[in-house]
Amino acid sequence: MAKRLTDTERAELPATLPQWAMVEGRDAIRREFRFRDFNEAWGFMNRVALLAEKQDHHPEWFNVWSTVRIDLTTHDAGGISRNDVRLAQAIDALLA
Repeated sequence: MAKRLTDTERAELPATLPQWAMVEGRDAIRREFRFRDFNEAWGFMNRVALLAEKQDHHPEWFNVWSTVRIDLTTHDAGGISRNDVRLAQAIDALLA
């Protein structure tokens, strides 16, 4: 079972995941992505879905036309875990 990040690991998040932010009122991280159009956003979501399945860790997300917002938290751990960090890094690598 995944464990929540320690205070030391949390302090490293801004350096590890500079484009992700803490979600106010929750123990989760968030990043918003903007694309040229819906097709590009949907293609990105498909690629993220494949990563999520491979890692067996699934995002909370929201899509409106060309915008995709992804929240990551580990429900079993009651907050942010290494699973979230790994998935966020893999998502970021899709756009590198």
